[in-house]
Amino acid sequence: MVGRIAKSHGLTGEVAVEIRTDDPERRFAPGSTLLLRMPKAKQADKALHVLSAREHASHLLVTFAEVMDRAAADSLRGALLVVRTEDLPPSEDPDEFYDHELVGLRIVDRAGGGELGEVADVVHSAGGDWLVARVEGGREVLVPFVAAIVVEVSLAEKTAWVELPEGLLDL
Repeated sequence: MVGRIAKSHGLTGEVAVEIRTDDPERRFAPGSTLLLRMPKAKQADKALHVLSAREHASHLLVTFAEVMDRAAADSLRGALLVVRTEDLPPSEDPDEFYDHELVGLRIVDRAGGGELGEVADVVHSAGGDWLVARVEGGREVLVPFVAAIVVEVSLAEKTAWVELPEGLLDL
């Protein structure tokens, strides 16, 4: 995910975007294509073409070719802006991962060796990054994505090894 549409701005279809990428100049450059993903929608991602982007307060104000008025912009509130996996550059840091690489990994307790579940999602917040762990019974638990807890990730083995603080799974 490279951004989330926060709200419409003005009357001409411009939207305020919360930036979720470390390369906004490239991702939101005029002419670039982003995929629009509506949360909880069953429809396929829709391509949007960036016409312009400018900084405003803590957001980017972005105009897309496919969004030409305020009503269309209002309908996109909360939508995610993503890029195709094949458009992502390879990571140069072995301890850095794209969200899509983490989703689906098995979560294994390093101390006990037992499989706890799988990564269902990755959440980014002001308080840090979190793995959404789907554990037995389909219950979801937030696991802080920090080196002291998620001690190793192997994409080749499709596994994240964790050392969970006592009681974390009981929350």
